[in-house]
Amino acid sequence: MTVLVPALGGALMVIGIIGLIAGIQKTPVKPAAPRSNTRFALPRLSRRTQLLLAAGLTLGVVVALVSGWLLGLVLVPAATVGLPVLLSAGEETSRIRRLEAMEEWIRSLSGVLTAGVGLEQALIATLRSTPEAIKPEVSRLAARLRARWSTESALRQLADDLDDATGDLIAANLILAARRRGPGLAAVLDSLAESVAADVRSRRQVEADRAKPRATARWVTIITIAVLGVLGFTGNYVEPYATPVGQMILALLLAGYVGLLVWMKRMAAGKPLPRFIGTTARAEAAR
Repeated sequence: MTVLVPALGGALMVIGIIGLIAGIQKTPVKPAAPRSNTRFALPRLSRRTQLLLAAGLTLGVVVALVSGWLLGLVLVPAATVGLPVLLSAGEETSRIRRLEAMEEWIRSLSGVLTAGVGLEQALIATLRSTPEAIKPEVSRLAARLRARWSTESALRQLADDLDDATGDLIAANLILAARRRGPGLAAVLDSLAESVAADVRSRRQVEADRAKPRATARWVTIITIAVLGVLGFTGNYVEPYATPVGQMILALLLAGYVGLLVWMKRMAAGKPLPRFIGTTARAEAAR
């Protein structure tokens, strides 16, 4: 019974750590799915997460059998799934790729407009050369224009699909062009592309600076795990942690370390600029 107490305590701590990891990951709000006859639905895990979880469970069983630490049954799978999330670059890299895609798209749009094509036809024509990072959003824009949506409504919906302040700026310029129908839009888009390119360069520099402490934390974590593994199987240094009280103390120490990693990741996370077009902007303005 005394052995199960630290295992239960460690399991509760690991559940709390997983909750922290899930809390720092931003997920888009999805519309409610239609109700089914199933009363309980398990969350869907990606293929990579499933493989990591299976490997972690297998390794946790091995550690528990070899060392006698029941805490390994929950700590090893949690570390296998959680550490890659805590020590990764997060969403900033994908956000930079999307900004680069927006820059490339508006340059392509500017080139098509220079040939004398109308705005709606130019937006549809750029679909073939649209970068993959924003191709779903531009595809939906082209589909709405083909479905006879008004150009302004379709562009406002594009801003909501992109969900980015830069996307709002692009949509705003295109909406003004759709209202005025005057010359000069290609030059405006070229200037906007230069501005986005400068933003991408600055963000890459900031991300490179953030990557240095992240790499340090990654190596410290790897070295710590390696040292603990060697000491756990070759010496008596960690023997006190094999007791119920020792496993409780070990769980507290590991939880504190994970808490520091979570804190570091939150500090390094960039705050997105506020939007000014679309439903998100209206919701923020209503607060």
